[in-house]
Amino acid sequence: MVAVPVFDGAALVAALDARRVELGLGWPALAEALTQQSSRLRAELSDHAVCSGALVRTVTRGSMSCQYAVMLLQWLGRAPEEFLTGGRREVGEVRLLSVSSDVRLRWDLPQLHGAVDAQRRQHDLTWVALATHFGCTPSRLTNLRSARLADMDLTMRLTQWLGLPAAEFVHPASW
Repeated sequence: MVAVPVFDGAALVAALDARRVELGLGWPALAEALTQQSSRLRAELSDHAVCSGALVRTVTRGSMSCQYAVMLLQWLGRAPEEFLTGGRREVGEVRLLSVSSDVRLRWDLPQLHGAVDAQRRQHDLTWVALATHFGCTPSRLTNLRSARLADMDLTMRLTQWLGLPAAEFVHPASW
């Protein structure tokens, strides 16, 4: 199998931090700006605000869930593919949808699982073989069927392996 690029979470965090500094925002103000992206939905759900402490921890780690990453990407107006390193595959239009504050962008992980499973079957691969290729356990792949969260690096490796843009699996959700 062909090697797939890696999602560079540290580069996303660096872009986020650079934009934050450019706009003169402290971490609490950035957290508020991220919260406002889906403010009407959050109010409707009595959902919690984005925590500035969580942002700082993300900066320290450089890795994040795909759902958290899509919120950061939305604020930056950037596509996930812009943060891939190592032989990025061209997959067509990669721009994420622009949405109003009554929805938020979310990865549809069951849809991603279905696409991966179909491709896996087409190539006559076992889950174990595919997991070995991606450097993870088979359960990290099969659990996508019912998952709400997954590691951003894994989701991007999978979309690149599929030859599809991440945007195909990221949709507005309103609950």
